[in-house]
Amino acid sequence: MKSDMYSKFAQQYDEAVKGNIYNALFERPNLQAMLGDIEGKNVLDLGCGSGVYADYFLNEGAMSVTCLDFSAEMVNIVKNKFDQRVLAYVQDLSEGLPKEVDGQYDVIVCPLVIHYLKDLTTLFNDVHRVLKPGGYMAFSTHHPFADFECSTSGNYFDTELVQEEWNTVGTPVQVTFYRRPLVEITNAVTNAGLSITQISEGQASEAIKQACQQTYERLSKNPNFIFIKCQK
Repeated sequence: MKSDMYSKFAQQYDEAVKGNIYNALFERPNLQAMLGDIEGKNVLDLGCGSGVYADYFLNEGAMSVTCLDFSAEMVNIVKNKFDQRVLAYVQDLSEGLPKEVDGQYDVIVCPLVIHYLKDLTTLFNDVHRVLKPGGYMAFSTHHPFADFECSTSGNYFDTELVQEEWNTVGTPVQVTFYRRPLVEITNAVTNAGLSITQISEGQASEAIKQACQQTYERLSKNPNFIFIKCQK
């Protein structure tokens, strides 16, 4: 599912996520805390965006980094940033990972992506397929309780296409995504044969407090994202 934020405003998004609260100070530290040693690992970055995680993996000594994103504009930014240091290509993750061979990755990350997918089954089945035995995936997504505020049905257990206006890039952009119950996420993981080894709801840091006291208070008291680590 494409949004102008990831295409028309791709360059602005690249700049915004380098230091903003929700991506740089909240999502990334909490997801990266789930990752083990990256040195010498083959890493797959799903929903790579403008390459912030790719940069992290390269700096941590990954053996190889493969970056996939629905947005051609984002993939072009990644290619321009890293040239031959990463493999990057456009892929609709709702179709899984058809170009990836079995059992090749040690680590897969998928930051704030799966809420754009109507069905999670195909992706998680392919995640299981392309992971090495003992390999793991760490992903983040909207917290189901937070997204329930967007519900039009009033039924938490529904999966619904909803819309919000975000100001990530400095101008209001309409973003459409799916809200779903937690059990739909966890069932997609475990039905694919993966074992959930860690769940986090994120911790608001002192850096967030310094950046914006109001946002710090909200993130300290209300769920916003959920972080899940699962292993083959």
